[in-house]
Amino acid sequence: MICPYCRHEDIRVVDSRDSGNEIRRRRECSACVRRFTTYERVQTRIFQVVKKDQRREGLNTGKLLDSLFSACAKRPLPVKTIEKIGKEIEDEIMNSGRSEVSSKIIGDMVMDHLRKLDRVAYIRYASVYRSFQDIETFKNEIDALLHPEPIDSEMENQLSFLPDTSLGNKGIRRRGRPRKESTPTT
Repeated sequence: MICPYCRHEDIRVVDSRDSGNEIRRRRECSACVRRFTTYERVQTRIFQVVKKDQRREGLNTGKLLDSLFSACAKRPLPVKTIEKIGKEIEDEIMNSGRSEVSSKIIGDMVMDHLRKLDRVAYIRYASVYRSFQDIETFKNEIDALLHPEPIDSEMENQLSFLPDTSLGNKGIRRRGRPRKESTPTT
């Protein structure tokens, strides 16, 4: 192992923790005395990411986390929360049953998680991911975030348990005896 800060090779493990499917290790460099964390896990399959230009490269969770941390920079978000999102996205990809996943799908997953977590981080990520070219596109994305459109297709497929009041009483049939017309008594 090489120190990511000073490139020295003399590293010692300070702490190890097993979290089920991975081992987290805190390491310390003997040269610069800085600490860093590594994760060890079994890799059952190599996942390929299909880029926009159809190139393929191995799934790099470091790049995923870097993009999340960039979007969330200077936001009041705990590091653990950001790392958890990265882990959830990685798990979704691993459990998808695919050996290849497009970078667009990964980007959409990140956007879904960031939309729920922090709107500013979402807009930061979207501006890079969707390559905003002008201020109008930026404004449209913010408007869509502030005023989401309801999904009508889901509502059309839902059964209503309430009577349709727009029909008045014409569309509702009663069972039993017909009502007697009441006449006012004077």
